[in-house]
Amino acid sequence: MAEADLDVVIRQLARQLHTGLMTRAKERRDRFNGLAAKAKGKETGERFKMLAKATMEQATAAAKRLQMSADNVADSYARSMRLAASTPVAVKEKTVKEKTAKEKPAKAMAKKAKKAK
Repeated sequence: MAEADLDVVIRQLARQLHTGLMTRAKERRDRFNGLAAKAKGKETGERFKMLAKATMEQATAAAKRLQMSADNVADSYARSMRLAASTPVAVKEKTVKEKTAKEKPAKAMAKKAKKAK
């Protein structure tokens, strides 16, 4: 995975999160449906069935938002990497003045160090 593009990794992680989210939502839905089946009153059973339905609706909406966010991030990353790869890098060469300006303080420090010894 070291050579994998990060946009692919982002999409894989989102898929794993989506799967985990929907699995937990289905477990909770099944729990509410089980409570609805065991309920003694009709109103109580209906309330649990509504909770089961609402759980799945909310989980589906959250999973869609998660997937859209991950897709947007992955697309943005891929686009920025393509842009960075296509942009030429300007290499600035040092002028003679810049080279000598940096050498002068170093030479002065070396002379001071020799005098101090």
